[in-house]
Amino acid sequence: METYYLIIVGVLFILAASDLIVGVSNDAVNFLNSAIGSKVAKRHWILLVASAGVLVGSVFSSGMMEVARKGVFRPENFYFSEIMIIFIAVMITDVIVLDFFNTFGLPTSTTVSLVFELLGSAVAVSIFKIMNTETETIANLGNYINSGKALAIISGILSSVIVAFIVGMVVQYIARLLFSFNYHKSLKFVGGIWGGIAMTAITYFIVMKGVKDSTLISKETINYISDHSFSIILYSFLAWTVVFQILISLFKMNVLRFIVLMGTFALALSFAGNDLVNFLGVPMAGLKAYQIHAANPDIAPDTLRMTELAGEVSTNFIYLFIAGLIMVITLWTSRKARTVTDTEVGLARQDSGIERFGSTQFSRIVVRIARHFAERVDKITPRFVRKFVAKQFDTSKAPKYSNPKEAPSFDLVRASVNLVMASILISSATALKLPLSTTYVTFMVAMGTSLSDKAWGRESAVYRITGVITVIAGWFCTAFITFTIAFIIATALFYGKIPAFIILILVAFGLVIKSNFLNRKKEKTEELDEEINDQSIVIKCSNDLRKYLKDSIKVFNRTVDGLTTENRKLLKEVNQEVSELNMEAKNMKYNVFNVLKQLEADSIETGHYYVQVIDYLRELAHSLEFISNPSLQHVENQHKGLTLEQANELKSLSVQLSGLFDDILAMIKNNDYTSVPDAIEKQQEILNNLNKIRKKQVKRIKRGETGTRNSVLYLGLLNEIKNLLLHTINILKSQRDFILNNIE
Repeated sequence: METYYLIIVGVLFILAASDLIVGVSNDAVNFLNSAIGSKVAKRHWILLVASAGVLVGSVFSSGMMEVARKGVFRPENFYFSEIMIIFIAVMITDVIVLDFFNTFGLPTSTTVSLVFELLGSAVAVSIFKIMNTETETIANLGNYINSGKALAIISGILSSVIVAFIVGMVVQYIARLLFSFNYHKSLKFVGGIWGGIAMTAITYFIVMKGVKDSTLISKETINYISDHSFSIILYSFLAWTVVFQILISLFKMNVLRFIVLMGTFALALSFAGNDLVNFLGVPMAGLKAYQIHAANPDIAPDTLRMTELAGEVSTNFIYLFIAGLIMVITLWTSRKARTVTDTEVGLARQDSGIERFGSTQFSRIVVRIARHFAERVDKITPRFVRKFVAKQFDTSKAPKYSNPKEAPSFDLVRASVNLVMASILISSATALKLPLSTTYVTFMVAMGTSLSDKAWGRESAVYRITGVITVIAGWFCTAFITFTIAFIIATALFYGKIPAFIILILVAFGLVIKSNFLNRKKEKTEELDEEINDQSIVIKCSNDLRKYLKDSIKVFNRTVDGLTTENRKLLKEVNQEVSELNMEAKNMKYNVFNVLKQLEADSIETGHYYVQVIDYLRELAHSLEFISNPSLQHVENQHKGLTLEQANELKSLSVQLSGLFDDILAMIKNNDYTSVPDAIEKQQEILNNLNKIRKKQVKRIKRGETGTRNSVLYLGLLNEIKNLLLHTINILKSQRDFILNNIE
């Protein structure tokens, strides 16, 4: 058994390394979104600054390690064997759940995950302990679970959501009144004071509050900081203000860039200082438990109480630094981190466009109520106040970008507020030993600032609210999911012992590997998109069209195969593919505005032809939907299948359509449209064939050879194939005009 527990400790640290990787991928959004969204610098410079913050912050994490040991349960009432079950269940659950959220690009809270995993596994083991005794009942669960501390942690995390949102909203409103969207002009007058406030906050809450738990700073220095806090704040504010004002006046320095980069450093430091416990706390507690067991070889694991875990434990600096290095490497290499960052930046961006989330009845009601409330407030507000506020919030005065790709998602004013306010809240919680969720705080601050900044306009508000609700719902799901999975895994380990341990470890690593393979496929697609994006906008439009038409004919042929063979599984797959094509066409439609701006920037005057291409693509997508969906419903409902003659007719149409699409794809690829008349002639041949097939079907109906369901389906398919043909040729003509008129 000695070897068994040593292996468990080793596995705990292996899982910790994996947890660090998936955890950083999720939490990178916390400190990167403002810098990346505002495009304060090139991505590699932003990552360098964040990496420095993570490394420094990892040194200050030791003060939070007690949460994993005694924050949720009472270790003195558990035996060594039971404690190890709790810890291994937590780590397995954490790796699986965080990797799942990362794969789907949803930010979640590593702190909430840790708390509820500890709670779920500890509750499971506690219940089994109680069941094995005759003197205790479920009412004695409080002897094992630190319910008061757990509730305080949970309530603190949830209340931080409201606080962060309100603080972000209020401070951003004040900041916008000071700077307006034409902030370069206002920087001359208030930039020094704003920079002084921001840097004082960062300096005090990060550097000074953070050093309290570091072994690298002497106690005398820490005591001096505590005794002279007010003086340090005052002198820091005066010094930063004077320095920034001089730099602005003499060197025209944009202090907001400096604030955003320093804020990124500060927030990365806060993240490492606050969240490292979520990844390293449990393995370190497991190591300490094993050391206690090794020091008491005469006591059996099932009888050795973990009383020493309830005391103070210092964490070796080397472990913290290695963890920091792993986090930095992940920060630079993880594609999943980009996915999660894109989710939050998309919800906070200033302009409207393609929205990742749809609208719901709840979001529509919220927007309607908010509009009515705003109208009432507007009526009682003095005219001169309304005029001043409207001037400061006039987005038309924001800097213009000829290329939409160069435009940031939001400006440096909002980015500075996001970072400074989130840093203050997180660092304060860290100093008070409160396991605040960096994800909740940074996300809600960003949502509060975007709402206050009028980023949620009438064109995007319902979608943004739906997105926020989806993310928040995911947070609550995190709590339920992690508690349940940890409970189940702890149960399996408690009764299954070594066999269960081996199976669960294999399952955990198998799920992570499978997830990474899926993500690698997604990465290849993204890399292909990036290569295309580096080309001119005209080439990109042509490549997008070719890909869409190629997928469309593939879907049509698969629908014919599925219907003629009554393959329900194939038709279900095809319907999913059609839904994706429909969404892709919808996104192209929403993105038309940005494409037109890029075409205008390149002095291309044929954008109206591109609009026609997209309109016809939408119609093509609808035709495919009206072909695939009725086919699936017909087979699902077990209606009588197609006759042999009908199947052969559809297959012949499929072959003809494939030939036409091949010709069209070749023309688009080679930019050679001399064969358009030939394509129109082929279209007419297929239309003539369609008319003949329709007449045959009418004769079959008269002879009673086909039933009502069969006839309705078949005639409907023929009509949609006709529409598909018409839209396809229209797409070809519009694409020809788009390309040839552009060349001229």
